[in-house]
Amino acid sequence: MMLHALLLKGNFQDSVTLMVLSRDLSGLSTVNRVSVMMGTPANKDVYRETGMWHDALAEATPNDLCIVVDSDTTDPAIAETIAGEIKTRLAELAVGKRKAGYSTARSWRRARQLLPDANMVLISVAGQYAPALARQALEDGCHAMIFSDNVPVEDERALKTLAGERGLLVMGPDCGTAIIDRVPLAFANRIPAGPIAVVGASGTGIQELTSQIAWLGGGITHALGLGGRDLSETIGGASAAPALALVAADPRSRVVAFVSKQPAAAVKDKVMAILQGLGKPVVALFLGDRPTRRVVGNVHLARSLDEAASIAVDLAAIDVQASQLPDVSGTAICGLYTGGTLASEASFLLGEVLDLTDQATHTEGRMFDAAGHRIIDLGDDIYTRGRPHPMIDPFARGEMIRDLAADTSIGVLLLDVVLGFGSHSDPAGEVVKAVQDLRATRGEAAPVVVIATVTGTNEDPQDRASQTAMLEAAGIEIAGSVRAAVLLAARAVKGQTAQAAGGVTPAGLLAQAPAVINIGLTGFAQDLKAAGAKVVHLEWTPVAEGADKFRQLAASLQ
Repeated sequence: MMLHALLLKGNFQDSVTLMVLSRDLSGLSTVNRVSVMMGTPANKDVYRETGMWHDALAEATPNDLCIVVDSDTTDPAIAETIAGEIKTRLAELAVGKRKAGYSTARSWRRARQLLPDANMVLISVAGQYAPALARQALEDGCHAMIFSDNVPVEDERALKTLAGERGLLVMGPDCGTAIIDRVPLAFANRIPAGPIAVVGASGTGIQELTSQIAWLGGGITHALGLGGRDLSETIGGASAAPALALVAADPRSRVVAFVSKQPAAAVKDKVMAILQGLGKPVVALFLGDRPTRRVVGNVHLARSLDEAASIAVDLAAIDVQASQLPDVSGTAICGLYTGGTLASEASFLLGEVLDLTDQATHTEGRMFDAAGHRIIDLGDDIYTRGRPHPMIDPFARGEMIRDLAADTSIGVLLLDVVLGFGSHSDPAGEVVKAVQDLRATRGEAAPVVVIATVTGTNEDPQDRASQTAMLEAAGIEIAGSVRAAVLLAARAVKGQTAQAAGGVTPAGLLAQAPAVINIGLTGFAQDLKAAGAKVVHLEWTPVAEGADKFRQLAASLQ
């Protein structure tokens, strides 16, 4: 093993570019390994730890490109040969940047001149330099997304404190992903537009959640990352609170999905309190939790990413349905089910959603009976003694539906329509006749919302599609699941509507498309440009140590 080294003075490049160069050049047949990095103190430590240290690196500064070649040859010219190859490849990359179609600047002032409406800075430089750049952006009125990691926690706390004072948001450090108005920042996916806003302290968690939402046919307004440490005891959710306030105030964000790695206990309580006060349906996933109580007010607690996505999509669909429901005078929910298991599921879900405790014993097929709400299993023995099962003969249920005309406390009626071999040939038709009689007797003074689930397929003798169409034509709401039916029923009697948090207005971050100053990885600027966003790439280089100290001294004397 023979090490050869060469410095290219004043030739700053981003770390990803140099990692790729190191990998590619290490594959040459004339070398064993090539390492190309900037001469920062941290990188010098890496050279020492990996056995690639050469004394020529001692004089390198953070602006100097360090080339170390491990080769079997003793000829020092090998370093010059590799350096020539590096220069060629960097020149090719520079040509590509000029053709990328976005503007570049060499100073913050020039970047602001090129993009005067900039409202976001995306920072992906080495962690030791990120805080100063973020502070400059905040002081100039820009929100900051800090992709960089290895930022001291004290700097994170200070930056988020400053952001709070300025009414701005800091996403990160170590924030890997965000999507604002369909514009991708750093690691992100192309997600359809929709009414779900995602906030989280988990980068790939946000990516998986938003991707699952897309697969389920849903879409998002925004996805705001917070950084992996935001929910730690030290940071205390300093970015979670303003991020949630932003999506609460955004009228397009009708449902909120929150995901994070396990937070500090006190911070988790703080976040839960904020979520409960958003005035919008929320699904929350604290990774690793196994909550026994799954609904707390407006907050639905999930146990996995796919479940969180499914609940969020359901909540979004329910929100649309709920906005179209008539107001009801009755505040109680009644469920008349022909399927015992469906009645059982509706019962425990209703108790959970309304935070009610069911009676200890069930008589006359009542699976749930509390605060005027009731769920009845019409397949119970008391209803089938001497008569066919209600799935075969729905006559008895039809009469019970008609009898509800006299009970104006009932505002919502839940029903199941079960198809298949052995069932009635037209269960939807029987439901429609009974509901029409109920509504005719009640009149407009006491409207009732009827919500049905349909169990079966289009291949069944009754044909699910035609049965569903019949119900919809009669003004009966169709829910995709028992859970969705119960949630919609609760919304109807509570009169809940998604609304902006009181006193909060959508700040510039979500009120307009992001205009981004990118500092660090050029690939992020290319992605922003490809997405149609306004972007300027700031070709930043570290300030020499002496110059930095002089600048700090000058600032202290002002």
